Amino acid sequence: MTSSIFLTMAGWTSDKFRLSCIDNNGLKRTLLKMLILDNGTKNTNIEAERGEYRVEQGVPNGGSANNKSLLSFLAINALELSAPASPVLLECNAPTVPTGWLQLSGHPKSIAPMANGIVRKRVSGPNDTELVAYRQLMVDPHAVKVVPKFLGVHQTATDHFIELHNLLNGFVEPNVMDIKMGFRTFTESEVSNTALREDLYKKMVSVDPGAPTAEEHRQRAITKLRYMQFRENMSSTEEKGFRIEALKMRGSQPVTDLKTVKSNNQIQATIGHFVGGRRSVAKDITKRLRQMRTMIEKSEFFHRHQVLGSSVFIVYDDQQVGVWLIDFAKALPLPKGAKVNHRTRWQMGNCEEGLLHGFDELIRTMESVQQNVHALRHQSRATDV
Repeated sequence: MTSSIFLTMAGWTSDKFRLSCIDNNGLKRTLLKMLILDNGTKNTNIEAERGEYRVEQGVPNGGSANNKSLLSFLAINALELSAPASPVLLECNAPTVPTGWLQLSGHPKSIAPMANGIVRKRVSGPNDTELVAYRQLMVDPHAVKVVPKFLGVHQTATDHFIELHNLLNGFVEPNVMDIKMGFRTFTESEVSNTALREDLYKKMVSVDPGAPTAEEHRQRAITKLRYMQFRENMSSTEEKGFRIEALKMRGSQPVTDLKTVKSNNQIQATIGHFVGGRRSVAKDITKRLRQMRTMIEKSEFFHRHQVLGSSVFIVYDDQQVGVWLIDFAKALPLPKGAKVNHRTRWQMGNCEEGLLHGFDELIRTMESVQQNVHALRHQSRATDV
């Protein structure tokens, strides 16, 4: 499963927005409404809900965010799709994809932006794992405070979509970071087959010719578990329980080649670069992460699930900071009688994934960044992070 994604717009004018990929007149009218952003109209109920939601999710009040800008409506948060969205909603020919529409990581054309700060994400059906997870998260008084707000389900004749709050709504030219959590991102069922596979051996060798053991070189094959653990060990995932997946700084191109950022110095330098020397930003992120960890520890949902492949999504601009836990396509109910603390090391059958271990390590890292933010910013420049 690929990591979460976000899309952002830069330098937009309404004449650049192409609707040629939409044939349905009703859909076209809906999309056209997204262009009427500067006519002075305002839905007071929506605006009030947005303000309440930002407070609930740990985003400070204040700021001069333009909630009616195209960035607010179309800059899509880090939401991963397990399958591409409906072709009717999303598929466009390459020439119609607007300049400035950036994807940090994940499936191309996988998010359907809607008006009023809503994002649609395709799911497999009414019993989809992520849909079920969000319904449970919304009624958990602790979990609801750390995740995107679930706004309902949209169903067409052939497809189901979950509707989520756009986490970039209300931010102006934000900086964004995606951090994949846990010391494994694969399910136990994915690696239960012990058959030796030549294709995975070839993949391993193409990345690191010295990685296979002498016996694996002789057999010229490895198990899927061996390959998945090799892949996780390339980053900080296996040791620290998190890895920096990607980041996007204001005015710069997305940086997505971060999976080999592994050592303490590399991680701290990368995050120091991300916060841009702003000690207050590092402090707010650290505070929010501590709050999230406490809520997860209290949550019945997290007591009853193994949560694989989720990400911490961090966004800030000149006025505010927001941090959420996103992506629940692999939030699996625990087998009967199983218990997890989200910190114990994984062994086949124990269902541990290291989510809270990752939070512990990420908080320690952010505390170090907060203390040394100016030196780390200088270090990141020197090493060209």
